[in-house]
Amino acid sequence: MDTTPAADTPPVGTPPTEAPLTGTRAPDFTADERARGRALRRAQLPWALGGRLAGLALTLLLGLTPAGAALVTTTGGWFGGSRTAGVLAGAAALVLLGQALQLPFGAGARAVRARYGLVTQGWGGWALDAVRGLALTLVLVLPLALGLFALTAWSPQRWWLPAAGAAALLTAAFSFLHPLLIEPVFNRFSPMPPGELRAALLALAERDGVRVRDVLVADASRRTTALNAYVSGFGATRRIVAYDTLLTTAEPREVELVVAHELGHVKHRDVPVGTALGAVGAAVAVAVLGLLAAWRPLLDAAGATDAADPRALPLLAALAALLGALSGPPQCAVSRRIEARADRHALELTGDAEQFVAMQRRLALANVSDVDPPRVLELLFATHPSATSRIAAARAWQAAPEQRASKQRAPERRATPGKSVV
Repeated sequence: MDTTPAADTPPVGTPPTEAPLTGTRAPDFTADERARGRALRRAQLPWALGGRLAGLALTLLLGLTPAGAALVTTTGGWFGGSRTAGVLAGAAALVLLGQALQLPFGAGARAVRARYGLVTQGWGGWALDAVRGLALTLVLVLPLALGLFALTAWSPQRWWLPAAGAAALLTAAFSFLHPLLIEPVFNRFSPMPPGELRAALLALAERDGVRVRDVLVADASRRTTALNAYVSGFGATRRIVAYDTLLTTAEPREVELVVAHELGHVKHRDVPVGTALGAVGAAVAVAVLGLLAAWRPLLDAAGATDAADPRALPLLAALAALLGALSGPPQCAVSRRIEARADRHALELTGDAEQFVAMQRRLALANVSDVDPPRVLELLFATHPSATSRIAAARAWQAAPEQRASKQRAPERRATPGKSVV
């Protein structure tokens, strides 16, 4: 796509139009808009990438050297020195050190985003969220660590067999409970008031054959100006959730298209399929951990006798972190394909390619996205296609004869969009 702006490039926030003299389409993003997204990405990258690398380095240092074993022994000694004390105190120490290391990187990234107008939350609120995140992590990690070492005490060699099954079950349970227990920790949700937009969103879901319990509004504006919406939950807990920032910024039809994309995830069963694949992946990862944790050179390097030794806890954490880092790019590749499929679903459901393009443009500008990032960064970290890729795909869909026919039929089967933003 030609990225050179026309002489009469529209201002930021104005959808591109046909050039008046040539009849060709103006660029979807001006040079200034592209530069702003690139500048934010470059300013954030050292903090984001530095945080990841520093966290992995710390975990490997503690897991592959006697330093982690000394940490478990020392902190466990503060609470009596029993095996249980070593497991719980060691796990808590690993979490606390990891979170403390991430604080300056998180603060740096937040400061960058604040300079670009993406942050509405004060430092006090940010610190409170960090404390909440730490408390939530401890609540999740400590029982898991205790259960894990109960299994290693049962069998230092075969512990991973029941642990793999437990990991699969816990992954599925967490996916189901996340919208009920985790999301409310960080956001407040309120029902969307009755009106044309709420009716249009419910009608959109009904036409798509997706049952939703309610349409909720998340108070995202107290933290950010970014725009988003999603569908969460299973069965009776499924609900459409829209950021209040989206509702006060986007046109009603754009909100419908964002929701149509999210309904595509439901229609294609992305959450249950992803949960099932995640459960299988968790089980496989635990099995690999079991094999690696039985390898004598690794145990010697970590200063542990076997997997039942609490001093092996940092080693298991390091191996898990390494497996997670290696699996990141393949997971991102799968995610990008799933998101592209959801985009196609939104186009097929609404038949409105031009409004889809307008919606992608609004999201990219409001979120200050790099609309065409370097390929290597996209392969390693991107969970969604770039904005330019998504717009190009929408235009290709629109150009196909069978899709144009679908677009022509769409007004007969779609709800009348709301005339005002809720």
